Amino acid sequence: MKLHTLKPAEGSVKTNKRLGRGQGSGGSTAGRGHKGAQSRSGNSKKSGFEGGQMPLQRRIPKFGFKNNNKVYFKAVNLDVLEGLAATTKSDSLNFQTMVDNGIVGKNDKVKILGRGELKSKLNVEAHKFSTTATQAIEKAGGKATTVK
Repeated sequence: MKLHTLKPAEGSVKTNKRLGRGQGSGGSTAGRGHKGAQSRSGNSKKSGFEGGQMPLQRRIPKFGFKNNNKVYFKAVNLDVLEGLAATTKSDSLNFQTMVDNGIVGKNDKVKILGRGELKSKLNVEAHKFSTTATQAIEKAGGKATTVK
């Protein structure tokens, strides 16, 4: 095999039909059929259009309330921090360490919760702490620091 002899497999490459270029190129309608919105230029359907049937987004009722000012936190428990401290072999865990190890996303806000047991002395930085988590961290000899 030589580079200058390479070519595509037989029948795999087809030339496109050049529509709308006169009678010799496949008729006067250029594959658009006769009359109607789809035959005319500038035609585009709305997204979600179902041919005149009531669209799905209008059939389903609206309900509930979304508070735009609420801050959502990603919960991380003490047993997860214990495991992270063991894998990183570090005594201080900050937000960036949690992001790097895939525990939280870079746009998340983190709240440390008190499930599990903390044996190692850790200095933890997070956006929020539960009371039980703070007590457990300080009982183990560590420090809970809140960051903005």
